[in-house]
Amino acid sequence: MYMKPSNELCKTMSTIIYPSPIFGPVHSRRLGISLGINLLPADGKVCSFDCIYCECGFNEDHRPTLPMPRREEVSRRLEEKLQQMTAEGQLPDVLTFAGNGEPTCHPHFAEIIDDTLRLRDRYCPKAKVSVLSNSTMIHRPQVHAALMRVDNNILKLDTIDPIYINKVDHPAGTYDVDAIIERMKAFDGHLIVQTMFMRGQCDGQSVDNTGEEYVGPWLEAVKAIGPQQVMVYTIDRETPAAGLEKASREQLDAIRDRVIAAGIPCTASY
Repeated sequence: MYMKPSNELCKTMSTIIYPSPIFGPVHSRRLGISLGINLLPADGKVCSFDCIYCECGFNEDHRPTLPMPRREEVSRRLEEKLQQMTAEGQLPDVLTFAGNGEPTCHPHFAEIIDDTLRLRDRYCPKAKVSVLSNSTMIHRPQVHAALMRVDNNILKLDTIDPIYINKVDHPAGTYDVDAIIERMKAFDGHLIVQTMFMRGQCDGQSVDNTGEEYVGPWLEAVKAIGPQQVMVYTIDRETPAAGLEKASREQLDAIRDRVIAAGIPCTASY
C-alpha cells in the first residue's frame, strides 16, 4: 500500500535532476566511469518509489512537464555521445540506465536496451550495460527479458520488512516484498542485489536498518535469491529528507563480510 510521506517536518530542498536522455560521464562509486542514460523527462521525476533518501527529491516536488524521451532520440543521442568519446579517447566502463526515477517505467524500455547493446558492441565492446532498478516492474515479461540481456541487472532490496519499506521507500500502489523476492529468484542468479543501509530519523521515526532485526532476515532473503553479487551502500549525497545519517564504515563492512561468508561476492560503498 502506498503511504504518502509526511514531509512537513523533515523536508529539505536539496535535489539533483539529471539531463535526458544522456548525461555524464560521471564517476560511480560502484561502477567506474559511467555514461548515464536517463529514460525519464529532463525536467522532473517519474518513479514508482518515493524514497526519503533519493537524490532526485520527492516526486511531488518535481512533477515533469516534458515527455519521456522517444526510443529514436535515445539511440541517436547515445550514438553521438559514444562517437564523441571515441574521438576523445575516453571510453566508458559502463553504460548505466539511471537518472530521474525508475528506468523500467519507460514503455519502450526493452527496445531501448536492444539499441543500447547494439551501440555498445559497435563503439565500446568492453563496456558493461547496467540498469539500476527498484524492482517494481520485474513482473513484466518484457522487462524481465530485457534485464536478462544486460551485463549488470542491479535490483533494489532495502529490507524485507513491509513497514520499513512503506516508511522509507514509499512504493506507489501495491508492493509485495515476498512476490518481489520470488521474481528476483526467477533471474536464476543473473542479478545484483543493491541495498541502502542508513541510520537516523524522519518525522520522529527511526529509519535505521542496520540492526540485526533487519539485517538477519534480509541476509536470509539474499541467500534464497542467490545473486551473482550484492552491493551494500549508504548515503553519499544530500537527501530530500532531513535527519538521515550514513551507516558507519564498520557497520557496512560487517554486513558485507556476512554476505561474503554466505558465499556471495559483496562490495561496500561508503
